[in-house]
Amino acid sequence: MKKILSYAFLCLVALIMVYPLIWLVFSSFKPNSEIFGSIRLLPQKWQTDSYTLGWRGTGQNSFGRFLLNTLELVVPTAAFTTISSCLVGYGFARFTFPMKKLLMMLMISTLMLPNTVLIIPRFILFNRLGWNDTYYPFIVPALFACTPFFIYMMIQFFRGIPRDLDDAAKIDGCSSFKTLIYVLLPILKPALFSAFLFQFIWTWNDFFNVLIYISSVSKYPVSLALRMSLDSASAVNWSTVLAMSLVSMIPCILVYMFGQKYLIDGMATQGIKG
Repeated sequence: MKKILSYAFLCLVALIMVYPLIWLVFSSFKPNSEIFGSIRLLPQKWQTDSYTLGWRGTGQNSFGRFLLNTLELVVPTAAFTTISSCLVGYGFARFTFPMKKLLMMLMISTLMLPNTVLIIPRFILFNRLGWNDTYYPFIVPALFACTPFFIYMMIQFFRGIPRDLDDAAKIDGCSSFKTLIYVLLPILKPALFSAFLFQFIWTWNDFFNVLIYISSVSKYPVSLALRMSLDSASAVNWSTVLAMSLVSMIPCILVYMFGQKYLIDGMATQGIKG
């Protein structure tokens, strides 16, 4: 009986959590009058052209263009963040060098800096470099491991891997780089996928930063495109906005589905213990 109650409670919580998504799916087939005038979940009158109208976009840019823009922004940013954080984390975890503790303290201290403190200095710097209205303010910092959260996560995973593996690889003639590539990276898959997944979703959902740096409509990601669709007409067709909101969620859902195994493994093991 206790187990039945536990499962019933978990199912209820799961339903509460997933209900907004269910509402989003069905509301994308409703006219405005039903979205705001009825509490029914299923539409009385199915409106099937929401997705075709929404995909056309606004002006000269289709919603497909905005999706491609988002992929051009998000994929390199997530990939470069993962690679650079892994390299920096490897250096901190496995090597001894001058001022290591000081640099480590400075890196950790940046975790406590709120993003609002960095907005104006970053904007001035990128403006002087001529990077405004490009994706460089997102991609270039990712190349240089400017996200301390992922560096610290990588350090913790590396510390969980026995140093005996490094010594064995060194005896076999592997350099430090080959040890990382052939010995440590296969063990580090959960951390790599976790970093990529988190950065992918955070960048995909980012609205504020892209609003600051991107000004051309033709370069808008989906977060700005959805907001622009609310301003492009005097009467908002909410079913098309909800339809495109659902479409914009699909890449994040697919990435999570393919990477959830490694994400769960990373949370469960936090590296291996020797």
